[in-house]
Amino acid sequence: MSNRHLARTIAMQSLYEWDFHGKEEGALSRITEKNLVSLAPGLADQDFVRSLVLGVERNRTEIDATIQGYAPEWPLEQITVVDRNVLRIGIYELTLAAAIPPKVAINEAIELAKSFGGASSGKFINGVLGSIYKDMVAQAHPKVSADSHEPPKEHPNAP
Repeated sequence: MSNRHLARTIAMQSLYEWDFHGKEEGALSRITEKNLVSLAPGLADQDFVRSLVLGVERNRTEIDATIQGYAPEWPLEQITVVDRNVLRIGIYELTLAAAIPPKVAINEAIELAKSFGGASSGKFINGVLGSIYKDMVAQAHPKVSADSHEPPKEHPNAP
């Protein structure tokens, strides 16, 4: 497992725990630090985990509104805690994290969904993030370069 994939896994697990326990104010940082020590001691890219978690936390209102806009048939609280937090990370990386290429954000989110979610999680995540990406291309979003206008193909290992 690559350093960045492990970092995303720790971020997702931290967000999951925080969300599951009611999104207590100030708890996310404590949970993340605990998980870094217990789940990934010696991880070289701990700052990447922190930046993902902080980015999702700071932009959660906007990210959750995006989820609701692209999955209107699924009220936010009815989406499984795993899928909801994989989407939060994926949307953050896809739309807000300047250093992460869009296709990497989508593929990594699908991998997290397949590893931790249910049987249809990969397809659900792929569908939501793929729709967001298509709209980003149509709107000439700054993260979408001129040479990457082809929507990402469904991940080869998606269920």
